[in-house]
Amino acid sequence: MSGSYNEHSKFSPSAAHRILACPPSLLLEQQFSKKTSSYAEEGTAAHDLAEHKLKKALKMRSKKPVSKYDTDEMDEMTDVYAEYCLGVIEKAKESCKDTQVLIEQKLDFNDYVEGGFGTGDLVIVGTGTLHVIDFKYGRGVIVSAEKNPQMMLYALGALSLFDMLYDIEKVTMTIVQPRVDNFSNYEIGVDDLLKWAEEELKPKAELALKGEGEFCAGEHCRFCRAKNQCRARAVKNLELLKYEFQDPALLSDDEIAEIIGVSEELSKWASDIYTYAAALAINEGKQWDGFKLVEGRTRRKYTDEEAAAEAAKAAGYNDIFKQSLITITEMEKLMGKKKFKDILGSLVESPKGKFTLVAESDKRKAVDVVAAEFKVEE
Repeated sequence: MSGSYNEHSKFSPSAAHRILACPPSLLLEQQFSKKTSSYAEEGTAAHDLAEHKLKKALKMRSKKPVSKYDTDEMDEMTDVYAEYCLGVIEKAKESCKDTQVLIEQKLDFNDYVEGGFGTGDLVIVGTGTLHVIDFKYGRGVIVSAEKNPQMMLYALGALSLFDMLYDIEKVTMTIVQPRVDNFSNYEIGVDDLLKWAEEELKPKAELALKGEGEFCAGEHCRFCRAKNQCRARAVKNLELLKYEFQDPALLSDDEIAEIIGVSEELSKWASDIYTYAAALAINEGKQWDGFKLVEGRTRRKYTDEEAAAEAAKAAGYNDIFKQSLITITEMEKLMGKKKFKDILGSLVESPKGKFTLVAESDKRKAVDVVAAEFKVEE
């Protein structure tokens, strides 16, 4: 929330997943400027509003933030977050009367990562269990709490503050991502958390802060500022050129599985390179051998729709309007999820999606194609 966006440690908890997978990326990306986006700004606004609502509900002083990103959806989603957190707090207080609730708490994990700290959205501390809750407003990537390094770092910071005051045996970590109805929970014993910190976190963090270790390209490259010019990422993706122009039917099963495994990342990488090259050409006049800038095709549009309608009607043309129902997403935003369900729930269906081949790590349930076909035939 607000505090977490004002100061950052070099080893940012939000980037921990990538840094642990590719330690030298920590210093490599420092060479590139950090750019914000409308999505990041919208997320910040949602965090600030969620923080305010939670504080007000707990009778803590807070001034309601105002943002250009304020919408009915943001208001509803932050309500969902606050209500969920209040439920956890109430339950925690039932088992420990001396429970402490910390909002926007700075959490120092310097014992394991030099200079490392972060800011926890919500920490609930009591005898037996430590709760760490993180609010995610985005909907592009579903975030899991399972062995989530960001959450584990927050938990380590909270333990360093309270392990002398409470007998904490386990940590419950929760991601609340209401726009995609994701409430992900993961529980870990304190002993297992400390073992992870000593055996995995500490040695990899030492390498990262020195710019050492092995580069490793993968899905974690998504938010790395160096991704467009990273040679390790290029080498990994260019390895697929050995299969260029080969008939898929002549490839072995192992070769096809290898290609499927990196095809999505390869597509993202190619798109990133194109976007990077186009931006340099457009903004800085960069010349790329064999390529040129041209104007893209555009669709014609009225400069003044009202004037165009009047002119057409004056010429005798009256059948010039069409009417259509707004999309389901727009309707849900207009009404709010609860009213939408009450009013239109019985009139909305979700058709079955097309079969898609994904990695085994995907959380969706596997489909038995033979059973599905048999059911259709029946």
